[in-house]
Amino acid sequence: MPSSPIRAPTCGAPGCRSAVCGTPGIAPQSSPICKASSSKPLRGREFLLSTVLTGALSAPVLSQTAETLGDPEAGLALFRRDCAFCHQIGPEARNAVGPQLNRIFDRGAGAIEGFRYSRGMQRMGIDGLAWTYETLDAYLANPRALVSGTRMSYRGMPDAQDRHDLIAFLRRHSDQPQDIPESAPTALAAQPDLPPAPLGVEGDADYGEYLSSECVTCHQQSGADQGIPSIVGWHPEDFVVAMRAYKQGLRPHPVMQMMAGRLDDDQIAALAAYFATLTPTD
Repeated sequence: MPSSPIRAPTCGAPGCRSAVCGTPGIAPQSSPICKASSSKPLRGREFLLSTVLTGALSAPVLSQTAETLGDPEAGLALFRRDCAFCHQIGPEARNAVGPQLNRIFDRGAGAIEGFRYSRGMQRMGIDGLAWTYETLDAYLANPRALVSGTRMSYRGMPDAQDRHDLIAFLRRHSDQPQDIPESAPTALAAQPDLPPAPLGVEGDADYGEYLSSECVTCHQQSGADQGIPSIVGWHPEDFVVAMRAYKQGLRPHPVMQMMAGRLDDDQIAALAAYFATLTPTD
């Protein structure tokens, strides 16, 4: 394990302030900032279509066929490439743009004292979201689908094996890595059981307005955020994915789980279509 926290490697790029290059056990490399700045980021809608909504997250939580999920060494490379500019991990890791990631397993969302989390992340922590294999996998796949309003600008990691590798690397920095399901050699293939969203269902906005009476008893039609997040002006796909996450228990709020559990695909699509037509006025 490296003797220093893992940060973005210094290469002279603007904003690159890390001292990881030359750390024993970590080969010097050019900054992922430079590589990332010339690469085309994943578009949110493309990612939704290619992963969450096409069933990439629809496998059972426990597969019948055992296999080692992730390669932590590959995960280290992914961490350097995608995460290290904002997050630190390892001995003496500190909060930076994002919170430090030591001992993340079983930690509540938004739980690191002193770090300024988004309102959305704070709410999810209050609601009971904790970082398990399943919730980390879902969050890495599409951060905004799991935590509305997250400040993390990362668009998501579409490749399931990449997520396995990164989670295996994060596991190394947990207090009890042997207790985490993907620990070799007993790891089972696992992904959140999030069925494909009904993209083929065209939402009826008028029907959605009729159904919305229960929603607006808590959520403000003006888009105001007064302790309860706004759902006005959401893209329909984001709305549908969020409701599916509640139905599957990935989002922990018990009231929203109950409300989402009452709705069928047509009703979810109708509500998504209706709230997408509204413009925030507050």
